[in-house]
Amino acid sequence: MRILAALALLAPGLALAEFRASAVKLDITPPSPQWLMGYAARQSTGVHDRIYHRIAALSDGATEVYLISSDLCVFSPGVYDDFTAALEKRTGIHPKQVWWMATHTHSAPEVGPPGMYDALLHGRSDHDWSRDYLAFVTSSLEEGILKARAALEPARVAIGVGTARANINRRARDLDGTISLGLNPDGPVDRQIGLIRLERPDGAPIALIANYAMHGTALGGRSTQISADAPGAAAAYVEEKFGAPVLYVNGAAGDIAPIYSVYDTPRAAHLGEFRILLGDRILEANRALRGAAQPALELAEATVETPRKSGLGWPAELGRYAARTAGGEDLVRLPIRYLRIGDAAIWSAPVELFCEIALRVRAESPFRQTFYFGYANGWLGYLPTAAAFREGGYEPRTSPFTPDAERDLGNAVSAFLAGWVR
Repeated sequence: MRILAALALLAPGLALAEFRASAVKLDITPPSPQWLMGYAARQSTGVHDRIYHRIAALSDGATEVYLISSDLCVFSPGVYDDFTAALEKRTGIHPKQVWWMATHTHSAPEVGPPGMYDALLHGRSDHDWSRDYLAFVTSSLEEGILKARAALEPARVAIGVGTARANINRRARDLDGTISLGLNPDGPVDRQIGLIRLERPDGAPIALIANYAMHGTALGGRSTQISADAPGAAAAYVEEKFGAPVLYVNGAAGDIAPIYSVYDTPRAAHLGEFRILLGDRILEANRALRGAAQPALELAEATVETPRKSGLGWPAELGRYAARTAGGEDLVRLPIRYLRIGDAAIWSAPVELFCEIALRVRAESPFRQTFYFGYANGWLGYLPTAAAFREGGYEPRTSPFTPDAERDLGNAVSAFLAGWVR
């Protein structure tokens, strides 16, 4: 494992201006049937609930960052790279300022070329992808970012946590030790809600960012209606009560399901109940938030290199995410982003991370609050624990990583956060 040098994006000692923030919500529901992502290939037959980009912009005068939550399943890092390169050319906004997260609903359209999805899940992408929908999603995202930048206004931030029991470990274990996708009430699970509230100086709401680990799989593969699934149901409900955009940002959900999973219809999936199971818990935690302030922001990035599963193919267009040792060992290059908001730290990676890894990082972090933002800036597959690789099951079988990945990533992130404290 190699940890490449971190890139700090805020020069120390810069005088900070007044903290500002804004939020924008844009509809990205397609006007025509689309191939849906997340299960076996299937096309949409209608719309159950509309899907959105939700964008929060934060600026302290020296550092500006855009946090985006999109009601999508996954997208290739190549889609992120192409979008941010074009955005920088047209607007000057650096790619490191753009954190684009998918909520991971399995009832949303495909976005762009499949990338690692095709390499890891053979047969699910054996059809052409929609250039029109990709252009619609990316043009809408650029429009939203520019609107958010133009709308920045004086603001304060309050950060805290809550708890919800809307999720459950999904690695079911049989008598013979066989692991399959199901429900495991005795397995590890992360039930923390991480909250970041953006508000005006008078307390009026600008946006709420809710970080919670849960697959967007209340609806199963037989459902062909477009939907934001359980994350979207909770976000839409909280928005009604809160009065401003609510960004659902998924956490380390690689081994975590919603407590109602893979049902054929929204009614069977108890989709509306997530308004209570998760939505009301978010609102409760928000009411308890105190100490809104105007914090400093800091962005950084480091790359972790870890061995790649033997014999795995790799898309040529994602060459920047691959490397090779002098001895010929294939590696995956994982870009890890970091955002510091006052005395809170956020880190992200383009993977489906097992919750145990994020829980370890949180426990070791010196920051008052530490959040993990998953499905960020692309998707490079599952990153399970070493124990999960020994046990087997769907996630290790379809992962591009090896049992070393848990140690390599966990050690690197913990060490970075420990060194970031001043």
